[in-house]
Amino acid sequence: MSDLLYRDDAYAREAPGRVVGYTDEGGVIVTPCLFYPTGGGQPGDSGWLEWDGKKLPIATAVKGDDGLSVLVPAEPAALPPKGAHVVQVLDWERRHRHMRIHTALHLLSVVIPLPVTGGKISAGTGRLDFMMPEPPEDRDALEAALNDLVDRDLAVSEDWITTAELDANPGLVKTLSVRPPRGGGEVRLVRIGAGAEQVDLQPCGGTHVARTGEIGALRLGRIENKGKQNRRVNIALD
Repeated sequence: MSDLLYRDDAYAREAPGRVVGYTDEGGVIVTPCLFYPTGGGQPGDSGWLEWDGKKLPIATAVKGDDGLSVLVPAEPAALPPKGAHVVQVLDWERRHRHMRIHTALHLLSVVIPLPVTGGKISAGTGRLDFMMPEPPEDRDALEAALNDLVDRDLAVSEDWITTAELDANPGLVKTLSVRPPRGGGEVRLVRIGAGAEQVDLQPCGGTHVARTGEIGALRLGRIENKGKQNRRVNIALD
């Protein structure tokens, strides 16, 4: 296990930790990092810290200069002292909905195989912006294809390659607006499906469900014109 517990085990709902520092703005740094920090279109996790009978609500998490998560208190309150042993607890329902939507957006990039120019994840909804001069001809067919990938209950796994290997395979990068995480000279890949069943492989540092069936039914929302070359495609958990 590394200091990034959210990456090592996306299903960990709570975990012990130790306060290792603070930021000038009042953020708390706890290791190992259970809370996912805002990045790649995915919001930071919320939840709370518990120690010595006290409880500190956490509104979100952002990435610090050292790559660790900085926990942002939801309200002014006494912080746990440096060195304190705490229990980190996620708002699991919110995190899990982020995971479901994030994996669903990877599937959306499969059924719409066009360059992605932006994206956003929320708890239950999400969207991708595509380099798409003309709108799709058949929305119903797109929604059916998306839900078919969900229903196939494909395994979601990860792999790692070097930055040099990524540079030699630029086609792995679908998102033009987000740079793949390159910490430590390695890049994390998220794979959907395996072997002949593989449907997607792309760099990603976010949290995902273990199988596509866990996403549940999806609805295709509005397809918005965002300029001459761009369309925004919205999805939602049904």
